[in-house]
Amino acid sequence: MAKRRSSLKKLKPTEIKSGKSFVESIKQSFTNHLETSLAKDNYSANNLDYYKSIAYAVRDKLIKKWLKSQQTYHNKDVKRIYYLSIEFLIGRALGNALINLDLYDDAYKALRELGHNLEELEEVEIEAGLGNGGLGRLAACFLDSMATLGLPAYGYGMRYEYGIFTQKIVNGRQVETIDNWLRVGYPWEIERPEHLYPVKFYGKVESSDNNSQKQNWVETHDIMALAYDIPVPGYNNSVVINMRLWSAKSTRELDFANFKHGDYEKAVSDKVKSETISKLLYPSDDVLQGKELRLKQEYFFVAATLQDIIRRFKNGYKNASSGKSVG
Repeated sequence: MAKRRSSLKKLKPTEIKSGKSFVESIKQSFTNHLETSLAKDNYSANNLDYYKSIAYAVRDKLIKKWLKSQQTYHNKDVKRIYYLSIEFLIGRALGNALINLDLYDDAYKALRELGHNLEELEEVEIEAGLGNGGLGRLAACFLDSMATLGLPAYGYGMRYEYGIFTQKIVNGRQVETIDNWLRVGYPWEIERPEHLYPVKFYGKVESSDNNSQKQNWVETHDIMALAYDIPVPGYNNSVVINMRLWSAKSTRELDFANFKHGDYEKAVSDKVKSETISKLLYPSDDVLQGKELRLKQEYFFVAATLQDIIRRFKNGYKNASSGKSVG
């Protein structure tokens, strides 16, 4: 008889204590990341480098609790919540993480002792261009709430390369321009190349020669879904849940035959066409191509998510005896 899974239940929160040791720990981690992760020192670094250094220092603390949360889910064999949304308006991550970890005052003190101002560095952060309006903010609040309640939840969405727009005032008028939010990198995300799934488009269905009941989906245009994870901490507990975002990648980076013959545009056309799916949040639906792209985005991230959920479920039972967690 198959093992019965536990009912959905809260994880037991653990109190997070702050103090002098945390201040020193943050200072040491900040300095280490500035030198080893960014290859900078106080003579060459700017505020962006200082922001990334404190972000990496805070992310280190998140990851430890994140891994422990995942291991707890696995050991208790709990049922899980999967929340899918086409957008997440998560806002700035640094202040939110420090408040939820109850480390804001410690981080403020640590940076002050190093000659920096936390509030100034918070302003350097570029908000993730993953959402635009009420739906995205609601989705982000759901994840924050589930983490705070200690529920074993996962968020799934799209990793858009460009947000919908950024606002500028030109000659007294509001002008909307592209939001290139990833141009300086995003220190809160972790690329997961081991979680790469094919998503099929177009093609046709044929019956198998040997078995008329079996149907094969052939002559498809395949696009790969690459996972990126962002930790979502609960408030004043030890729970950190996961938001997994999908980025579209081509199955072929370069058509070498076309490149060799000098047709450079055609050599990369497949890559450009495939990766358009995760380029922009909310493409215009005023034209047919925009409507098609929106539908492709929705299908793409749902198909990748279902493959990931099934993979986690199967691997959870394979690794049950070894005690390994499944991310």
